[in-house]
Amino acid sequence: MHADASNSAPDARRAARVPVSAPPQHPLGRIPVLDVAPCIDHGARPAKSVVGEPFEVTATVFREGHDAVGATVVLTDPDGTEHRVPMTCHNPGLAEWGAQVVADREGWWRYRVEGWSDPWATWVRDATVKVRADVDTRLMLEEGVLLLRRALADPTRGIEGRLALRSALEVLEGREEHHPTAALHLVTTGAAAEELLAHPVRELVTGSADLALLVERERALYGSWYEIFPRSEGARRDETTGRWTTGTLRTAARRLPAIADMGFDVVYLTPVHPIGTSARKGPNNTLEAGPDDPGSPYAIGSPDGGHDAIHPDLGTFEDFDALVAEAERLGLEVALDLALQCSPDHPWVGEHPEWFTERADGSIAFAENPPKKYQDIYPLNFDRDPEGIYREVRRVVQVWIDHGVRIFRVDNPHTKPVEFWQWLIADVAEDHPDVIWLAEAFTTPPMMHTLAKVGFQQSYTYFAWRNTAPELVEYGKQVAGEAAAYMRPSFWPTTHDILTPYLQFGGPAAWKVRAALAATMVPTWGIYAGYELMEHVARPGSEEQIDNEKYELKDRRWEEVGDASLAGWLTMLNRVRREHRALQLLRNLTFHHVDDENLLAYSKAATRADGTEDLVIVVANVDPHSTRESTLRLDMGALGMDHDERFAVTDLVTGQQWEWGRANFVRLGADAEPVHIVTVQRGRRS
Repeated sequence: MHADASNSAPDARRAARVPVSAPPQHPLGRIPVLDVAPCIDHGARPAKSVVGEPFEVTATVFREGHDAVGATVVLTDPDGTEHRVPMTCHNPGLAEWGAQVVADREGWWRYRVEGWSDPWATWVRDATVKVRADVDTRLMLEEGVLLLRRALADPTRGIEGRLALRSALEVLEGREEHHPTAALHLVTTGAAAEELLAHPVRELVTGSADLALLVERERALYGSWYEIFPRSEGARRDETTGRWTTGTLRTAARRLPAIADMGFDVVYLTPVHPIGTSARKGPNNTLEAGPDDPGSPYAIGSPDGGHDAIHPDLGTFEDFDALVAEAERLGLEVALDLALQCSPDHPWVGEHPEWFTERADGSIAFAENPPKKYQDIYPLNFDRDPEGIYREVRRVVQVWIDHGVRIFRVDNPHTKPVEFWQWLIADVAEDHPDVIWLAEAFTTPPMMHTLAKVGFQQSYTYFAWRNTAPELVEYGKQVAGEAAAYMRPSFWPTTHDILTPYLQFGGPAAWKVRAALAATMVPTWGIYAGYELMEHVARPGSEEQIDNEKYELKDRRWEEVGDASLAGWLTMLNRVRREHRALQLLRNLTFHHVDDENLLAYSKAATRADGTEDLVIVVANVDPHSTRESTLRLDMGALGMDHDERFAVTDLVTGQQWEWGRANFVRLGADAEPVHIVTVQRGRRS
């Protein structure tokens, strides 16, 4: 008796419990909607897109039993208006659904996935089987009538849709003489079926949690960058005395038309601030600087000012404003280097010694990246007075915004706290949401990805060191895959700090192919001035140019450059990018097989504004030392083509035309152009 009584109480409590989906578990909902993607850091960070960029949302949606389900992406714009996009089940066996959505303006959006029971699809499936077998025929048609009446009761349905449903209703009710099979066929394949596909009857609607989507301006995704040291543009060396006359912001502005003529969108200026004299570096990073050596522009600060000042040799803010205005006239944006570090002579060193790291002997620690030492630079210590440093950097950034800068290339952001960047970028965006930040973060993947998640629109990458076809395939899949929802890669073949052995020893073919890959594999790419001249001699023992421009002036004598320049090649690449929407997107990268492992092939497809298809195929020989012949084998399904389809292509590099299909002969290399960039014209199917 006592044992039975003690056991009955827990049973009663269990019977009274709420369903298992209640807390502490998250409620699952009537129709399970799982694994919504992209979902950045479990929803803590926003996914990213730009205006007009196709953005794919996927989820797993299913239900118990055999009734049909549907799924919808609900995209909510900054005004709170909801836009519904039907999803397609890509893999019924795994209940995987997906849809592409497009945001038409900047701002903070939200998206969620709704799963729902689809009584129309369920009835169509069941009625088709039973009516054909003459099983419960009358009952199935009566159930169809009830369903159509329910659909007609929806007050939001349009006039044409209502007419289509009424016509189908008359067929099922027998007002027209049709055999049941014929009646079913008319109803399930006609206008009513189209109406119920576009505007379905939805039951048991279950929504996922809302996720954030930050939609930014196009330049956050797509653009061609050209880097200059303003002091070198217009610099001249006296052949008699050997002394230099520095370039200025005014002479740098004279270089802008040539940069614009090559099709670049952004001119990136290395720091323009005063440079310290203490521990100033000489040529090739030596410790012996002569009286005429200009020092590194990254050793910022002198008695003439700091990050909010312009080097007196370069000019004034009036000159800077004139450069920005000229860039704007030419269709260029100005990007400015933001290097948060100080020369020992920076005003901050005297005014705020607490902002730096003090060593045991009382000295301030200079920057080091063993084995490299930067005796002319003091790093900021953000932990000693974060409030003061944050406030001062925000003030400095505003100075340059007020002078027309809307893009910042940030030097070594991975050496500063991530939470600082999260705060700064968000604070600037409150009043200036069009400002774009590029992270120069050649560091570990977790740091690169986290910087992107907290706000950086773009990031430098490992592209410079991915040279073989297998390496490029693997890396391309990484940057255009899941990470593309929050991190936008910028591909640079060289920078003022990077000159890889591939370019040191590869000759013109190497310089051509690296530019072509950077310009076509991802939508943002850039080069450092002098790329046109293939400046390929490295400082012994390093992967950077000898006589590095960081430590001295350069006079490239642009007016004397002859046919050896790659300016025409760069112009062609940028023209192709502007003419082809497919090359302005990131997530549309598909790789194809080439029998020779030294050849790389990929395609990019997009829909143009007029609704037509834009398809570009790139084939590159990444061996710069030889000409190679091989067979390109296209994944026809990935291209949206039939297995044996033939189509016309035009090589945008040479202008040649061919007919291609699934297997195609290619010849690329040293005695021919190293790259095919072909555009596809779809012809008649054979």
